[in-house]
This record gives sequence, C-alpha cells and structure tokens, in this order.
Amino acid sequence: MANDPVTGDGWTVATIGDLGEGPGFRKVRSALGVTEFGVNAIVIPPGYTSREHFHERQQELYLVLSGEIELDLGGVKQTLGPGGLARVDAPVVRSLRNTSETDEALYFCVGGAGGYVGRDGQVP
Repeated sequence: MANDPVTGDGWTVATIGDLGEGPGFRKVRSALGVTEFGVNAIVIPPGYTSREHFHERQQELYLVLSGEIELDLGGVKQTLGPGGLARVDAPVVRSLRNTSETDEALYFCVGGAGGYVGRDGQVP
C-alpha cells in the first residue's frame, strides 16, 4: 500500500513504492518537488522493450535497482544488473529491454542539461 510523501521545510521523502504500483513510470520529480533535473523510476514488465528515443539536450544517467536490463545504445547492446550504471548523451538513440520473461525490472533515470554545479556544500 502506497503512502503519501512526507514533506518538511525544504525537503520531501518517499519510497518508490509510495509513488505507484505495477509496471510504468514513478514520477519522482513531481512527487518530491524536484525542480533542477528530471528524475523517474521505471518498472518494466517481463520481456518488455521500450520504444527507441533520443533527446535534444538532456543527458541521462540510468541506475538499475532490480532485475536485468539490456540497453540498446545506437546498435551497441549493454546488459546491466542491480547496481549497473549507464550515462547516455542526448543524441544517442536508445531503448531498454527487460531480459527476464518472468520478473519485473526497476531502474532509476536522472536527466539534465546545463552542466555540473560543482562542490558547493557548506558547513552550517
């Protein structure tokens, strides 16, 4: 059973399970109020292959949380299991496939454009 995200002054916490059930997108950005980059968690059903796509500006970072995903990166296939990471530049045509015929796969995707901010942490 999903719970509502918990919000405080300048922060929000939730679990992926709080954001939905079954296959599909978990809209992390909107649920947590993220405004500086795009971010979603995606549950892929067994054997499913996503549509091919690319971006105009946005670089993406994929992190596999559970299951195994095969990325087709412009015709080059790479397989990632839990903890697997992939950076994909905007113009690269990509698709993702859940390699399992029985289990869902879950990955986290963060996208952005405009560059790295740098180390800006401060001690209060």
